[in-house]
Amino acid sequence: MRPIEISEIKHIDDYEILRPAWREQIMALKDRRRIRVGDHLTLLFENRDTVRYQIQEMMRIERMQNPLEIEHEVKTYNELIPGPGELSASLLIEYELPAERELWLRALLGLEHHIWLETGGKLSLARFDERQISTDRISAVQYLKFQLSPRQIATFPHQAKIIVDHPKYRAEQELTQQQLWEITTDLE
Repeated sequence: MRPIEISEIKHIDDYEILRPAWREQIMALKDRRRIRVGDHLTLLFENRDTVRYQIQEMMRIERMQNPLEIEHEVKTYNELIPGPGELSASLLIEYELPAERELWLRALLGLEHHIWLETGGKLSLARFDERQISTDRISAVQYLKFQLSPRQIATFPHQAKIIVDHPKYRAEQELTQQQLWEITTDLE
């Protein structure tokens, strides 16, 4: 999947005009790409459209107009775009109460060794962004990638599941046929 180019980014004034319709489309797209694993983890599989939307939203929120700042934002978010044979996801660790969330962000240390994508009878361990790894707690939002073998890519459209086997959080979620169909486009 090719990275976002600066020429694809709209000026914030133009984006404001397009935003209502585009936002509705992207929210529907994200719903199809969102996988809930247990009660507190959600993976949102990223692609060019979701990443471009995030760039535009950050520019809007920050009122960004400086070309160097925009270039930096594009470069940063392009890291979320999957490369050949990869799937890319944002992982959201969701606990409603702040005290509970703080407790679990400490309890889930080491999570980067415990999230797998299984397809074609093979497991792929999630690769977390190492810049987000800490020794005392994890961040509530993590960015990760799964590298798939050719055999896994061939079987992904038919069956896949996410497995979390952390000692303090165990869950599995089979992807629906609609989710498989939607996310398979990232592997083409």
